[in-house]
This record gives sequence, structure tokens and C-alpha cells, in this order.
Amino acid sequence: MRTLEEVNATLEIAKLKEEDLLPVTHCLSFGENVSSGDYCLMELDETLCKHIEAGKSLVIRGDKDEHAILCSEDKTYDLKMADTSNLLLFVPGCKTPDQMKEVSADAQLVNAEVWGFSNCYWELKQQRPRLKKLKKLLMECPYEGPSLPTEEEPEVPEQMYSTADLLERIQASKEELLAQLKNINACEIDGFWRILDFDYEMKLVGHITQLVDSESWSFTEVPLSDCLQELSGLEPKEMIEHCLNCYGRQYTTEDGKVAFSLDEDKICRATAQLLLQNAVKFHLSEFQEVWQQSVPEGMSTKLDQLRGLALVDRSTRPETISLLRVEDLPEDTLERFSCLFGMREKWTENDIAPYIQDLCGEKQTTGALLTKFARSSMQNGIKVYNSRRPIAT
Repeated sequence: MRTLEEVNATLEIAKLKEEDLLPVTHCLSFGENVSSGDYCLMELDETLCKHIEAGKSLVIRGDKDEHAILCSEDKTYDLKMADTSNLLLFVPGCKTPDQMKEVSADAQLVNAEVWGFSNCYWELKQQRPRLKKLKKLLMECPYEGPSLPTEEEPEVPEQMYSTADLLERIQASKEELLAQLKNINACEIDGFWRILDFDYEMKLVGHITQLVDSESWSFTEVPLSDCLQELSGLEPKEMIEHCLNCYGRQYTTEDGKVAFSLDEDKICRATAQLLLQNAVKFHLSEFQEVWQQSVPEGMSTKLDQLRGLALVDRSTRPETISLLRVEDLPEDTLERFSCLFGMREKWTENDIAPYIQDLCGEKQTTGALLTKFARSSMQNGIKVYNSRRPIAT
């Protein structure tokens, strides 16, 4: 251990003035078994520091073939190893200059033991949650309706996932995961999250819209209790109510009853998907005619209802429309643009925007994203975008 005299002698050799320094000197020593592999250091921003100080946890998630990410309760962060030219020392109890402003002006010597060291640390950057795998997992066992009673022993169910199971597999915070489960219309059945088989989901929608028509109800005022009572003989009440929540908005009437206002855009969009999923391409005019005939009477179809679901090609004669769901595109930004420009050499911002909107940050526009990842040019007075790099064939 050093003495104050030895410290002052060292300052003199280094040509440092004692009055220019804080009065407290830390003398560091290394323990016998100190190793650079004993500790991992992580740089946290103010929000995450407060999160830890409040006694909350941070969780590292990812399968063996995935790049690890870090999650708080409501946010997801990319983990990246950063190197530093300075050796970082882990010294418990060591005080920073700000913490020593009120100490005595008399020279003091503090002996501190180094518990670990490293020349790298984990750097965090907030990112979008990786949710693409969620629907793929749930589609392993879609819900196709209640099982028919049988005397035979029930089959062992296919793989199903609880919230805890999904948190182990999906790289997202719990809040982001639950929000996405709602977004994809998943429902919890017997403790497991399930996605309704699309044909079964449309069967439920058909039951509801046919009942509305037969009872001469308004699409904006579908009484929940009456709907459940009339349809309970056909499907489970829980599924009818789930479908109403997916395709409508719940509210309370003036007389205190629960009712739903059906969403015209959602029902028209789902009907279009049902038509498009069984064909490679449709002639646009023929599709629009069939589509309008297929939706409930009183609802109007519009191409704007299909943003992010279907792609219209106006460069062909006749014009065509085909199914292209944003959820089927790659999650990575570069891969997404490569895929889109592989399908079509040039895009207008209006056409491509629905397929890149989810890649934008909180304050980023699709125009800014296109400026970064695509090249623009004018074609017949219209700005179009094409790839910045050659597309692999």
C-alpha cells in the first residue's frame, strides 16, 4: 500500500500540481484471482439506470441461432460489443469526482481493490422488436373451432404457447409482445395464445353480418347480448365476442347496454384477402366487381382499404391486383428493400409506403427512409424510387 508521501513524490515526477487535483487519492490494487472474464460491463442510458435502480429486471432474449437482444418491460435494445482503448476497471465503492465535492480539503488516501477489468463493454441501442416469428409460431396450431365430441381418446395437442412460452421465444418486451398479439387478433384459450384459422374467422364474420341483415340492425349498433344469444347455438360465445372485438368497436349505449360498431374497412379488407389468397393475380376491374358483390350489403369497397395487403399493377394491360401482405416480407430493413425491388424495379412512394411504414422510427417518415435506402428519379412527371444496389437474380 502506498503512503501519502509516495503519492506526492509520484505527482512531482509527473509534474502535476497537488492543488489542481482533488484531495482524495485512490490507490488501486489487484486481487489475487482477478480476471477479465469475471464481469461483463454494460453501458446504460438514464432511463435504463432508473429502471435498474427501481429494482426492475432486464432480460436477454434470443434462440441459439439469433443475435441476442436486451428487453426491459416495454422496450427492446440491440446488444453490440464495443471496444475501448482504455482499460475499464471494476472498483466497488470507488467514488466519482462529483461525489467527492463535499469532502474535506485535507489530503486523503483511499485504498481500493480492483475486482475485475475489461477493454470492452456491451453497448445498447433501442430497436424495433423482432415479432415476425410470433405469427409463425402461433400458426403451428391455428384454432379451427371447438372439437366435436367423440368417444375416442383426444389426440395430443400440437405445440401451443402461453405468454411465458412466447417470452422465451420472441425477441420483444412483454408490453410489445402483448400489443402484437392484439394486433394479429390472437386470443387466449385455456391459457394458450391461438390465432383463428382464417376460414374459420371469416365464417364467424359471416354469421355476424348475416344476423345483422336478418335482424335489420345497423352496422354501427350491434347489441352484444342479442348477438351472443342468437349465435351461441352455432359457435362458442367467446369466439363470437372475440370476432366482434376484432372487427368492431365496443361501446355502451344510452340505456347501458354493450354494443359494437362494425368496422367497414376491416370487413372489406378481410373479404378481399379471402378472394385474393386463392389466385395469383386478378384483373383489377373484375376483382373490384366481385369484391363489392362479396361484402355485406350497405358496405362499400375502396382500394385504400387494401394498403399493405394487396399490390395493384397499373403498368399492365389490363391492370392487375395480387396479394402481397406486409407481414410476409423480411423484418430486416435491407432485406425488405431488396425483396421489394426484386418484385418491382420502380415504385412510387404511395405504392411502397404501406410496405415500409413499420420500418420507420418514431419520428421518421417513409420519404426519409426511401432517401436513405433508394434512389429517386422522375418518370412522366412522377417521382419514382429504385434500388441503390444491384438486385441478385
